[in-house]
Amino acid sequence: MEKEILQDSELILNPDGSVYHLKLREEHVADTVILVGDQGRVAAISKFFDRVDHKIQNREFVTHTGVYKGKSITALSTGIGTDNIDIVLNELHAVANIDLENRRFKADHRSLNLIRVGTSGSLQADIPAGAYIVSQFGLGLDGLIYYYNYEFDSEEAALRNEIIAHLKWNPDLATPYLVKGSPKLMEQIGHDMKKGITATATGFYGPQGRRLGLPLSNETMNESLQTFASGDHRIINFEMETSALYGLGKMLGHHCCTCCLVLANREKKEFIENHDEAMEGLIQTVLERA
Repeated sequence: MEKEILQDSELILNPDGSVYHLKLREEHVADTVILVGDQGRVAAISKFFDRVDHKIQNREFVTHTGVYKGKSITALSTGIGTDNIDIVLNELHAVANIDLENRRFKADHRSLNLIRVGTSGSLQADIPAGAYIVSQFGLGLDGLIYYYNYEFDSEEAALRNEIIAHLKWNPDLATPYLVKGSPKLMEQIGHDMKKGITATATGFYGPQGRRLGLPLSNETMNESLQTFASGDHRIINFEMETSALYGLGKMLGHHCCTCCLVLANREKKEFIENHDEAMEGLIQTVLERA
């Protein structure tokens, strides 16, 4: 495949030669990319840069690339959900590893460091609102990875099967999957953060056990997630992107890590008040360690 010319219908480009959704070319993307869901958070990152060389926006995808303390860094908004991560990861990989002009894969692979900085809800009483979490695994409740030929390693497969059995998973829903993050980045960025399995939901309300009027098919799902334990592994938080980031990133040859600020403790019904200040602290921590 790598010698084939990628057709217009598969690698869709804009008239300026940039990838279709992100509107980026090779020179716009640094080797270190900080991914955020919120468009406004891109500027909250780039305000710390020594300079900003590129500012690009298309739809919900905002990109600022510049220099922080002598290192080139890209901040990019993904929007919400694993469906958007599918777009972002594939197009970032295309920018880094495909000669867009000639539509062929490059001979040398360029590996990116992809660090997600986001927000989440804690599922465990001992991880309070305001804490920082680094995701050792992404537990995908969305099914995205099954559209690709992902090969689970023995640890991922065994732990996934334990979780499915513990949750008494409804066969009408997508089968959960489990993917490890980059050990290198987790140590580099999150060595002093709370660690555990991050559940990636396919929605914010029902899929995370919230009910604003509609009945839920599984009223006890959050309790089942909270009570899972296997050795040192437990499920500690909910968010909406990590499993796809880890799965696609690993398949494409990139290093991926998610660091989240806990906005709410779902067990204790707490919500952080000064979340903008706390998020700024997480951003500065990640920039210093990236």
